[in-house]
Amino acid sequence: MTVPLPIFVAVPLATAFLLPVFAKRGKAVATVLANLATVSLLVMALCSIGQTRVYEVGRWSIPLGINLVLDGLSCLLLLAISVVSTAAMLFSVRYMEQYTAKAKYLSLFLLMVGGMNGVVLSGDIFNLFVFLEIASIASYALVGFGCGNEELEASFKYMVLGSIASTFILFAIALVYGNTGSLNMAYISKAIQGSGLNAGLAFALSLFIVGFSLKAALVPFHAWLPDAHPSAPAPISAMLSGVLIKALGVYALVRVLFNVFGISVSMGWILIILGLSSMVAGAFLAMGQWDFKRLLAYSSISQLGYVILGIGLGGLIIAQGGNLAWASLAILGGLFHLLNHAVYKSLLFLTSGSVEMSTGTRQLKQLGGLAGKLPFTRAACTVASASIAGIPPFSGFWSKLILVIAAVQAHFYWIAAIIVFVSLCTLIMYLKVQRYVFLGELPENLQQTKENRGSMLVAMVFLACLCVLMGLLVIIPALRNSILEPAVKVLTDGLEYSTKIIKL
Repeated sequence: MTVPLPIFVAVPLATAFLLPVFAKRGKAVATVLANLATVSLLVMALCSIGQTRVYEVGRWSIPLGINLVLDGLSCLLLLAISVVSTAAMLFSVRYMEQYTAKAKYLSLFLLMVGGMNGVVLSGDIFNLFVFLEIASIASYALVGFGCGNEELEASFKYMVLGSIASTFILFAIALVYGNTGSLNMAYISKAIQGSGLNAGLAFALSLFIVGFSLKAALVPFHAWLPDAHPSAPAPISAMLSGVLIKALGVYALVRVLFNVFGISVSMGWILIILGLSSMVAGAFLAMGQWDFKRLLAYSSISQLGYVILGIGLGGLIIAQGGNLAWASLAILGGLFHLLNHAVYKSLLFLTSGSVEMSTGTRQLKQLGGLAGKLPFTRAACTVASASIAGIPPFSGFWSKLILVIAAVQAHFYWIAAIIVFVSLCTLIMYLKVQRYVFLGELPENLQQTKENRGSMLVAMVFLACLCVLMGLLVIIPALRNSILEPAVKVLTDGLEYSTKIIKL
């Protein structure tokens, strides 16, 4: 089935603008419409797996016109976005009843989804920036949706640092346009290959790295994330950690480095250093947290480090002219971990929202003994915790194992050791969650705690099942070759991206 590429952007954006009209007929109508939009995006993402297409907007050919590009990497990100947004929207049905202005929440949610879809499909850097801003502005509002002091402070901090990142990216785009005369990524890549990297383009590249690293919340550009994630409603925390930082940060950074400028040895080392520093710092900071959602926020920084490390290691091997098989394996591990983290970290944030909604607190020291009161939430949290800690046979084990094997085969034994060490730190922090939330004695004030059922339970069960089954993506060759390998090939092909897109 061939899905027109503009549909991925048009459906969420059009629904977002129509929701206030339907909300006048009742909240239920708006909620059903929003859920239908996210489910339809999931179906279309599944139908688009394995396809490579270019859509020329208004039938204006590039480089004059705007184009949308669907390739293996875009398909992977579209799949992650649609899976997480479907679960988060379903969870929101009951969870957001404790807030007012639900129709506005649904509209902002879909604007964020539409912006992320636009980022991963955009074939030119300026429209990538436009969609990035749509998603970012919606997320600023959603972080502060509760309108409390904590929420508004976190939203303001996020907005300020996000705006700085956007400014860096916009300046970089201006420099690229001034030096190449084009905004289309394929033509920019072709121009750079022809004339080389001058001082202006090198400065633009540095601005891109800083700007997208801020969007991805990589250490040391992570200051906004530990406040934004705990303050946002649980479904938005799931979206921010699960897909937003990956679509606006990781995807954009990787696309620019590998397919536009071309990966180099220095760029490979920069990605490795960013990845390792995020892994270690995020893990240490997470272990010291007693706020459930803040612990998950720092854990997101750590887990994103695995993604950047794998991709950076693969890029370094390619730039050094090493074995392409080991480079592909490292990138496969990084991208598979991206997909895994989108699922299990979203599930962890949803379980934290379920716990907070049932108990009224997210402070670990005020909880305990909830295994009997919240059995389904406990089971979902246990599955997600086992997956993120890398315990077999859950999905996180396979992506970490691939990264360790790739590092060992490429003779980076110290990187493999750090991966294992951080995994042990991750296991410790999630044993802490299990101990203080679900085990021990039940506090007197939580005796009447009840499980959240209905759509919240369905969303958690859906993601928990994926945590168990996603290991099949690397075990079954047909699934690996249709979902993961095309994304890996986009990055290993590097600057061949320009030739392929111009031909299409």
